[in-house]
Amino acid sequence: MKIFKPLIVLAIAALSLQCDALDDLTKFDLDYESSVTIPSNSLVNLPFTVETPAMQTNSESVFESNNTNKDLIEDINLKSMRLTITTPTDKTFSFLESIEIFISAEGVDEISLAVLNPVSANATGVINLDTTDADLKEYIKKDSFNLRIQSVTDEVIDEDVQIDILSVFAVDAKILGI
Repeated sequence: MKIFKPLIVLAIAALSLQCDALDDLTKFDLDYESSVTIPSNSLVNLPFTVETPAMQTNSESVFESNNTNKDLIEDINLKSMRLTITTPTDKTFSFLESIEIFISAEGVDEISLAVLNPVSANATGVINLDTTDADLKEYIKKDSFNLRIQSVTDEVIDEDVQIDILSVFAVDAKILGI
């Protein structure tokens, strides 16, 4: 009987580790890139809005390559959102007072996705936004989604600013057959 107790404890520990390892196999990241242009203007402290073109999700093929499908998705959250100024190359985000990005898709209400308020006066040409904990599976399961950028400037923008947006979504899904 003394021999069986340690074996049972070891067996339970091994099963627990295997379940954690299997759970990790059901998680993967989806990266989406887009870009927007903030037009030059002489207005300060007024909100403005810019929208990205519709972003194709290609979710069916991405889910399939990860041995799952949209019906087996448990949740999708925004892991990170990074904005990078590409032109002019010497421009920084210090011209922004605040920025908030919203996501929308056909048949799904628009919600806040990420925000940075305030934007540091010492900001560089790259900023990382604070993400929400919203479950985004209904947006990513669609064929496409849109991002809307709402921002307030605290400086005059004397030339158009091109910004690349990298959104990384964390997907937790069930693997087919498990």
